[in-house]
Amino acid sequence: MVLAKRTSKNQLTLPKALVDAAGPADYYDVELDGGRLVLTPIHLHRAEAVRERLEQLGVTEADVAEALDWARGRGG
Repeated sequence: MVLAKRTSKNQLTLPKALVDAAGPADYYDVELDGGRLVLTPIHLHRAEAVRERLEQLGVTEADVAEALDWARGRGG
């Protein structure tokens, strides 16, 4: 067992030995399983990870364009 401390900003530092064993990744899928947090390394490029997550959420390119227009003050 290896301990990891949560900071006041809800951040964890992953122990090097565990990351080395699992393979380093910039992104991790996080799920709750019976009160346990399960981290699964995701080995994707950043843009691919974002596109995949948007697809899972059902967000379309039109939704993104509308949000950008709104953020730029051009939307209704």
